[in-house]
Amino acid sequence: MSTGSTNDIQMVIITGMSGAGKTVAIQSFEDLGFFCVDNLPPTLLPKFLELMKESGNKINKIALVMDLRSRDFFDKLLAALDDLSEWSWVTPQILFLDARDSTLVARYKETRRTHPLAPNGLPLEGIRLERAILEELKGRAQIIYDTSDLKPRELREKILKQFSSHTHQTFTVHIVSFGFKYGLPIDADLVFDVRFLPNPHYIEHMRPKTGKDEEVSSYVLKWNETQKFLEKTVDLLTFMLPHYKREGKSQLVIAIGCTGGQHRSVALAEYLAQHFSADYKTHVSHRDMERRKEKHL
Repeated sequence: MSTGSTNDIQMVIITGMSGAGKTVAIQSFEDLGFFCVDNLPPTLLPKFLELMKESGNKINKIALVMDLRSRDFFDKLLAALDDLSEWSWVTPQILFLDARDSTLVARYKETRRTHPLAPNGLPLEGIRLERAILEELKGRAQIIYDTSDLKPRELREKILKQFSSHTHQTFTVHIVSFGFKYGLPIDADLVFDVRFLPNPHYIEHMRPKTGKDEEVSSYVLKWNETQKFLEKTVDLLTFMLPHYKREGKSQLVIAIGCTGGQHRSVALAEYLAQHFSADYKTHVSHRDMERRKEKHL
């Protein structure tokens, strides 16, 4: 295979459920200056990229829509992606567009279109079959948008914000604390439960404070079980983060949960964010830290 002399290529594969917004997505990438191709057969993907590299032109941003209109879509696309993992000059990302079944059915009824997998049947039958077929591909996606509650304009704005600022996405580690009593963060990739640690809530003068206060943080961190947890968690994340980054994931959301999201999870989220900030772009947020105060206002 020729190594060529052009710049590295950033490639975004737009895929997902039929009716989830792929047309809006490809139009958005066109506005961002991407070279766009709709419905490229997966078997042609490696050859297409080689031609782009060897042509000597300046195209280095490509967006491709690939969906089940190509009947050999699934197996051939996964095989092509496996081949691309060995090519250092192309950076592939998968943008998977999804939506609730009820939303997709409503969209098909509005447009009076038939589902490509159920041309003579009910839309829901095709939707369920398509979802099952795409399950593994969704698992490989670096970016997943649920468009159920998004208007076309909002989806466009989301894509422009994600892809307009730079060509290659920076890998960002988001660490968020939360309280299990308020529910799991729906966007978390990894969740750690720290409710087994001693709770400052039961010490009266610490109760109104948070894990960002030095006294509370020192209390949480002083226990042997806390130090053991941090040792094992840091070791695990130190191993995992480079692999997530290598796979092209643009961000990783790590959620740390305690009962109320005010003390233990906050202190540990702050600790982990500070630890990994030397090697990664890191953000920390505390979803429920002020929830108790707001409740008593």
